[in-house]
Amino acid sequence: MQDVRKNIAENIALLRTEAGMTQASLAEILNYTDKAVSKWERGEAVPDIVTIKQIADYFGVSVDYLLRRDHKEDLKEREQLVAARKKNRRLITLICGLSVFVLATVAFAILILASVTAPPPWICFVYAVPISSIVVLVLNSVWGARWLNFIIVSVLVWSVLSSVYFTLLTVISFNMWEIFIVGASAQLVILFIPGIKPVKNNNSKEQKNNGT
Repeated sequence: MQDVRKNIAENIALLRTEAGMTQASLAEILNYTDKAVSKWERGEAVPDIVTIKQIADYFGVSVDYLLRRDHKEDLKEREQLVAARKKNRRLITLICGLSVFVLATVAFAILILASVTAPPPWICFVYAVPISSIVVLVLNSVWGARWLNFIIVSVLVWSVLSSVYFTLLTVISFNMWEIFIVGASAQLVILFIPGIKPVKNNNSKEQKNNGT
């Protein structure tokens, strides 16, 4: 049992570090505290079988993988699987984001054929930027790096403001440049968001603090 506990501890620590995750980020995904994860990785406690299955599923390995020490045969296959999964996710995100511009091109062509001048057809591409930003933000929130969300949100804010600005300018000839002052204020707020740390409810996780 001691060997199995040690294997689980080493494997969780290895999988987490290879994924570039902190103990706190893994704990948040598993709905535990970082204290519990720390105990698992030191071999002082063992996660329950449900949590072990959850860890295995998250990192794309089997439960047996977490229990064993020798992974030489599995290492290459797992690395290929992780690389393929990351590549597929990037491609899906890229395709979904670009599909918005494909629709914008269709709308642009329709407006040209219909001889619409207000708003001008090219504004379809301006609108496509915030829409594609939302699509990419959703997908990145599910399986991407969290720090990218702040860049995407920044693009979203400025593109929304630009859409409003160009709509007012081209439809009613109203040059509302002051709207970008709002963008500057919003950008300052976005810069401070990464510093906000979630506060866990210790009462509701009293048992999970011990990692059992």
